[in-house]
Amino acid sequence: MGPTSDPKRNIIIVSNRLPLSIKRVEGGFESSLSSGGLVTSLSGLTKSTQFQWFGWPGIELKDPADREEVTKSLKEHNAIPIFLDKTLAHEHYNGFSNRILWPILHYQSGVSFDDTPWQAYRRVNELFADAIADAAECGTLIWVHDYHLMLLPELLRNRLQEQGKTCAIGFSLHTPFPAGDFWRNLPVRKHLIEGLLSCDLIGFHTDEYKQNFIDTCASLLGARTEIGNQIQYKNRLVCTDKFIVGIDPQKFTETLAQPDVQERIHTLKERYKGVKVIVGVDRLDHIKGLTQKLKGFDAFLDDHPELENKVILIQVAVPSREDVKEYQELERELCTMAGKINGKHATPEGTPLLYMHRSVPFTELAALYSIADVCLLTSTRDGMNLVSFEYVACQQERHGVLVLSEFAGAASFMSAGSISFHPANTTEMSEAIFAAINLSPEERKMKYEHLRDFINTNTSAKWGQNFIDKLSHRCRRSGDTC
Repeated sequence: MGPTSDPKRNIIIVSNRLPLSIKRVEGGFESSLSSGGLVTSLSGLTKSTQFQWFGWPGIELKDPADREEVTKSLKEHNAIPIFLDKTLAHEHYNGFSNRILWPILHYQSGVSFDDTPWQAYRRVNELFADAIADAAECGTLIWVHDYHLMLLPELLRNRLQEQGKTCAIGFSLHTPFPAGDFWRNLPVRKHLIEGLLSCDLIGFHTDEYKQNFIDTCASLLGARTEIGNQIQYKNRLVCTDKFIVGIDPQKFTETLAQPDVQERIHTLKERYKGVKVIVGVDRLDHIKGLTQKLKGFDAFLDDHPELENKVILIQVAVPSREDVKEYQELERELCTMAGKINGKHATPEGTPLLYMHRSVPFTELAALYSIADVCLLTSTRDGMNLVSFEYVACQQERHGVLVLSEFAGAASFMSAGSISFHPANTTEMSEAIFAAINLSPEERKMKYEHLRDFINTNTSAKWGQNFIDKLSHRCRRSGDTC
């Protein structure tokens, strides 16, 4: 995954899924790069640091020969598979991680607890701990990612100690961490917090998420938190910090310069000449506020009949967790809403809403970002939301306007360069859209330059390097200072 700037540094990255997916084809198996926020975020780090990546390959393999073949294939990419049977993987990922833990982390109430998925969650974390403890060497830096593996640090620490190995363990949470009242709804909350407190360093996207976690450790476990960014629990001192995750802006600049992408941009500009284009790109998930977005856009169309045939919302809803009932119901609701909006506001000249429930190739996405006058993101809760970064990276010529929900993690850093609103307030959203399409060129440029400087400063490479550097410091520290 690229040369390392420090050949002595041995790094293990751990996530629920590998960055490479494996599928069975005639005559064997083939791998392809996975999509997702974590892969995007770590793409910059691969340019400067070499590491092994442990995770589930996304396929059930029972035949030892098949497992050996897949392991050998993935090893060429420094990826190490942790094999899970289909039922266990489903209960861990869909049953506990996404039906129980994910909603609570995103401030959703009414979650019911079930012990069967919880036991599967524990078992998967144990299997990960077994594999990584055996592979780690003394001094290895181990960086664990996200809510699927919150028990792993404690399980792994115990196994490493049994084997006489000393390793620094870091953890990054890519979702919000909620305020205490929401976290209290989870019966196994103490186990998860104690799992994380076996880390040396825990990273969050914003100060708010970090402080919520620190407060929970104090109230739930009686941990000492008097010193900023430090948690003293039992015999461990754990450091916490904010690490601003980002993207690789250069990747978008290079993509936009490609001849085929330039041709596509030209085609889209001609297609939407004289029309203000609003783009929305979201994973199909309740936290993205897609129903609120469509209601707000419908209100905007009602409020401004003079803009008939002059504005279009192109909404990409990337399929997600399609085997989960709640997500199937959300997709049906969105299709119905989209149909009603177009039925209400369409004219013989066209429709105001283009709703696409599918993935879009990266080159097409970059072209779409490039020609859009506005990017509308309506998250009800979001860890960061890197679409906001991606849009800005493609707006060097147009200086498009970012209309950003105050509940996206990115709003903590990008509010000065965007127009913010409350996603549940349809009037406020309508007004924000109207303000965005009517900003003067001078205001557009000023806001764009603020956002451009931010995304160019806080890149994915910098995020990864900062975390690894701080974890390295914790590993070789002479004193316990954060």
